[in-house]
Amino acid sequence: MRVMTGDARKPGRITGEASQPDSPPSGLPAAPLALYRRYRPASFAEVKGQDHVTEPLRQALRSGRVHHAYLFSGPRGCGKTSSARILARSLNCEQGPTPDPCGKCASCIALAPAGPGSIDVIEIDAASHGGVDDARDLRERAFYAPVSGRFKIYIIDEAHMVTGGGFNALLKLVEEPPPHLKFVFATTEPDKVIPTIRSRTHHYPFRLVPPAVLREHLEQILAAEGVPYEPAVLPVVIRAGAGSVRDALSVLDQLMAGSDESGLHYDRAIALLGYTDDRLLDEVIEAFTAGDGAAVFHAIDHVVEAGHDARRFAADLLDRLRDLIVLSVVPGAASTGLIDAPADRVEQLTAQAAALGQVALTRAAEIISAGLVEMRGATSPRLLLELMCAQVLLPTGSDNSSLAERLDRLERELAAGQSRQRPSPGQQSPGQQSPGQQSTPVAPLQPRVQQQRVQQQRVQQQAERQSAGAQPPAAKRPVGQPPVAQPPVGQPPADTEALRARWPDVLAALQSKRRVAWMLLSNVTVESLADGALTIAFAKPGDAKGFVTSGSDKDLGNVLSELFGMTPQIRSTVLTSVAGAGPGGSSQNLEMETRPANPQPAHETPRPDQPRPAEDPPGPRGNQARRQPTSSGQSSPPSRPVRPASPAAGSEPEPSDLQAPDGLTGTDLIERELGGRIIQELDGS
Repeated sequence: MRVMTGDARKPGRITGEASQPDSPPSGLPAAPLALYRRYRPASFAEVKGQDHVTEPLRQALRSGRVHHAYLFSGPRGCGKTSSARILARSLNCEQGPTPDPCGKCASCIALAPAGPGSIDVIEIDAASHGGVDDARDLRERAFYAPVSGRFKIYIIDEAHMVTGGGFNALLKLVEEPPPHLKFVFATTEPDKVIPTIRSRTHHYPFRLVPPAVLREHLEQILAAEGVPYEPAVLPVVIRAGAGSVRDALSVLDQLMAGSDESGLHYDRAIALLGYTDDRLLDEVIEAFTAGDGAAVFHAIDHVVEAGHDARRFAADLLDRLRDLIVLSVVPGAASTGLIDAPADRVEQLTAQAAALGQVALTRAAEIISAGLVEMRGATSPRLLLELMCAQVLLPTGSDNSSLAERLDRLERELAAGQSRQRPSPGQQSPGQQSPGQQSTPVAPLQPRVQQQRVQQQRVQQQAERQSAGAQPPAAKRPVGQPPVAQPPVGQPPADTEALRARWPDVLAALQSKRRVAWMLLSNVTVESLADGALTIAFAKPGDAKGFVTSGSDKDLGNVLSELFGMTPQIRSTVLTSVAGAGPGGSSQNLEMETRPANPQPAHETPRPDQPRPAEDPPGPRGNQARRQPTSSGQSSPPSRPVRPASPAAGSEPEPSDLQAPDGLTGTDLIERELGGRIIQELDGS
């Protein structure tokens, strides 16, 4: 039945069960009970949002497996003490223990929410009775049998306030109580209950009530009270309650006390509770979307001039940004209960979320959240609020979130522009290509990526211009594809003269790839390029051997493939002069052949028309080897005299001479490898 209002009203319950009010003093009107006392649950079925606790307790009562000690923990106002009283009522009911008290026996009437209470159910506030003496007094009284009930039940509220000595005094009693004794500890901080007590109890954690469940409960109470209300009032009350049924009912009771016959209004509710008006939040969100800093700072000035707390405004703005983020991710969030907003507000919130974008909303929420932490204890909260809003208005930051926000905004603007500029069927827009032209999809690019592509195109064009003299004109290749030289049909890609002309380009390419190959090939002579074989002549045997052993032949092949589009077989030869045994000995040319670069062996025979170097003048140490001219036509200076006597004419060179680096021996080898200079030679004898 509906509870009546006024002095003649009689406290009642939603279920229709009447409760006995406290008799007022003579001559004074009866004061109505508070809503959280008037609508306190009388059975486990009436407890809201705690099914994970009430169902196991009801099953334990049905099966008769009731424990001797329980620990109820959870936030304030979620039903811990009420559930403890319901448990005591179910245990001492004449038809019990039962999960559903009858509500008619003397025990049920005495333990009703507005009943006078029972002498067998003792409630103790541990905040003021948690010492050792209080625990000893409880222990002495606990052994007396109950007066009228089946059990003697101790409900210790705020159990975390019991001292360590008090818990230790109760430990033996809680561990091995008499058969008629039951304990129920209720606390908001279960970690402060000592483990020895907590391990001897059945722990049931209570939780905050979900907004949907709390909204339904408030609607039932307003209907029972017959109070009209605006739908926007309930989200404000639920937010003020923060998941606590008692806190929400206290706020609703305050609004009902200050309302007239027209009921509850949204404007009066937010003015009384100190929350920010939705219209002001809409103004700030729209200013963020348009980038209008003047509108944002005018709204902040209005908040401060009206006497509102800047931190409260920032918290309300963060809540609004949260709702918009959820709406941008989940379009049907209002229908699924992810956000609590009236139906007429959902469409406007959805439009705000679409206009600002998910990336910008997330960035703004991060800035406001970080600013709220800094506003704690700040001497100038308005200044911090203005700085936060100014940071939200800046889309050109250097962080990744700012770049992502700009890209998201550009993509949405591009999509909107394409949808607006889409021509009608049969009509061609000015920028539209004809059917014969090739269409290229346009995608938004980051400035840095676009700049890199332009730079790559410039480098590629420059490389094409440099190779235009040696490479015939070819078809234009796509951007980003490496150049591949394709020689014309029936014509070789290059000849000996072309390779000699572009040999400096070959050396420059080798220098950028591998300096060892560049140094070895700096003084070689291109002999011939024919029949897929390239023959190069080295001035020293060591250079020819190092050219093959160091893998430089492969580097030369790669460069030739890049510049000329060919991969010839590379052969290396050596041209050297050998002196006679005596001062008048004759000199002759000895042509040596090294291993070719490719795996297949090839032998090069001396050609009759190959030029031979002139004979060196004889000296006291024999004839000296002359260095071959380079490709540029310049000849290198003669090498230093070698101390050991040269082998006789017609004899094979010594293996040690062939294995020495760069063909050096004696003094030259010492000066190159050790970095020294021979000043004087001493006779060992």
